Amino acid sequence: MKSRVRIAAASLRQALQLTSQPTTRSLCNNAVIAGPNASKSSAGLLASRRQLHSGPPQRNGAASNPAMAFPCLDALETRSATLKNEVRSRSDASGPEPSYTVGATQIYHCNDPLLLDWGGVLREFGIAYESWGQMNSDRSNVILLHTGLSASSHAHSTPQNPQLGWWEKFIGPGLALDTDKYHIICTNVIGGCYGSTGPSSIDPADGHRYATRFPILTMEDMVRAQFRLLDSLGVNRLYASVGSSMGGMQSLAAGVLFPDRVGRIISISGCARSHPYSIAMRHTQRQVLMMDPNWNRGFYYGHVPPHAGMKLAREIATVTYRSGPEWEQRFGRRRADPSKPPALCPDFLIETYLDHAGEKFCLTYDPNSLLYVSKAMDLFDLGRANQRAAAARRAEHEVSFQDGVYESAVDSACSLTLPDKPYEEQPDSAASPGTSSYSASSEAVSISRPPADLVAGLSALWDHPVLVMGVASDILFPAWQQREIAEALRMAGNRNVAHYELSEEQSLFGHDTFLLDVKNVGGAIKNFLR
Repeated sequence: MKSRVRIAAASLRQALQLTSQPTTRSLCNNAVIAGPNASKSSAGLLASRRQLHSGPPQRNGAASNPAMAFPCLDALETRSATLKNEVRSRSDASGPEPSYTVGATQIYHCNDPLLLDWGGVLREFGIAYESWGQMNSDRSNVILLHTGLSASSHAHSTPQNPQLGWWEKFIGPGLALDTDKYHIICTNVIGGCYGSTGPSSIDPADGHRYATRFPILTMEDMVRAQFRLLDSLGVNRLYASVGSSMGGMQSLAAGVLFPDRVGRIISISGCARSHPYSIAMRHTQRQVLMMDPNWNRGFYYGHVPPHAGMKLAREIATVTYRSGPEWEQRFGRRRADPSKPPALCPDFLIETYLDHAGEKFCLTYDPNSLLYVSKAMDLFDLGRANQRAAAARRAEHEVSFQDGVYESAVDSACSLTLPDKPYEEQPDSAASPGTSSYSASSEAVSISRPPADLVAGLSALWDHPVLVMGVASDILFPAWQQREIAEALRMAGNRNVAHYELSEEQSLFGHDTFLLDVKNVGGAIKNFLR
């Protein structure tokens, strides 16, 4: 022990001797000024250089460089000012936020309460919907089309609304959803903002907008509301349930919840349970939105909406909708204007593309709807354990509602809190038996057998014809998630599962392939429905 102390003391003395002979290297000419033999002029030069960096700034001239311009921030500030002026000019104080409608729809209004999976209730609600094709006499040719997160019911143009729909080229005579054969119904989900009841709607209990008093939703809640609409139309059984992205999740949920009322099922670029990456991306979007001061904990109606947060949230989402290889071909490293110096505002073509995507979206969708609908996607899990837990909660809430003590139960169930302890890395967090595990390679991610819980949860679909489609270039809902669906269905005993996976050679459009690839996606749908 004493020898260690002596060695440490010797090292300390040596270090002190070295530091007593300062050596400084000039940053300009690499000259070395060293030790006690340095000249007085060198010492003076060293002192002046030290003064240059540590002395008070000289105030007798202009700045070293001009201030940078930020046109992207100027645009946000201009929009905020315009929206503030609109608030002041409106006598009804209804605010500058748009109505979010996209044209004429039909509205189904339900006066029967809808109890929700996580304890909330909608004492009455409306669903906006549109339809194409003729319903046959026994109502056996109806297809329910489920939308993605931010889509309206306007999937195809109508005489009342001639605007092109989001699936215009997939719906019509002889197309994937053939209107000569089928009657197609598409709804705006509850929680949305295109005519169906959502956070921007009026709470009939007090006449004020729900805002964040709107209850937490699940995909299953949305599907149950859709089937209330089908009940009102006299549709006892669907010919098919069809959906992509979030709609692909709902399409599976429709079959699991109402197996006797659904014939065929099509799920494109969806999943049977949300996975960490997509949850993380949606969480990030919600956080960006909620950090916008204008969000005001959801009570921004009648004031300036959180347009900056919405714009950034959409830009993040857009990154997940397309693929890197497509952007490499489409944008590369090209800048919008190479003749100008680089800027911190959008400069590269890919940046201007994301900026444009955010600009288009920030005032066309209700921010609170984005929060609620995206959270419902995160909660999605068709595993048996989750289904049983939800059923138990619903049964308890039903009893409370019948006994007239439902309000206190809702207050408790809807009070979301942070965990008592922050996250801690778990040393034994490797995948346990019965869970999916993934092994990465340079080309793909492979999935092991689906967990038994998911197989059991999908067992209600053991005899349903199911089409599952995925896209190799999709990073938001990777192709292994569709393989998981198909494999779980087969393990549940389903011998009528059709699974297609589009390679990167077939589509580089990533998650948005379902909106763009009429040939491959539309062709597979048309063949499956025959």
